[in-house]
Amino acid sequence: MDKSISLELRYQTLMGSDYCITSRRTSTYNCIAWAAGEDHRPWWPLPSELAPYYWPEVDKDESLEDFISAFKTLGYASCDYGSLEEGYEKVAFYLDEEDLPSHMARQLDTGLWTSKCGDLEDIQHNLEDLEGGYKYGYGKVSHFMKRKKT
Repeated sequence: MDKSISLELRYQTLMGSDYCITSRRTSTYNCIAWAAGEDHRPWWPLPSELAPYYWPEVDKDESLEDFISAFKTLGYASCDYGSLEEGYEKVAFYLDEEDLPSHMARQLDTGLWTSKCGDLEDIQHNLEDLEGGYKYGYGKVSHFMKRKKT
């Protein structure tokens, strides 16, 4: 698929990068669900009565620690870097100016990353392509987790 003006206006750090669109727009799921390997419901630490949002049985604050705990339920463990590692799949956490999770990406077998961009498309990109401040990107990549491929 081609590039998207809507994406580049919302995430200006994509302008001039080598990202590519890999899906059509949808609001069925979000970036956290996509990083977790799901595309049928959004994930966010909200009260369970606010369906369709899902969150594992861990604390429901919007802190990095709670996001890490959520991904530990999927078999992930924290690691020091996001470079491709044979036999592992990785996720990356982007944090905003207040050090709160703002986005997640999942590493592909090529070493590139895949992200669901809000209610817009999924993209394949370099990790730094979505970094930047408000109106430009999702903040800074600040944490990685990995798990053995099954």
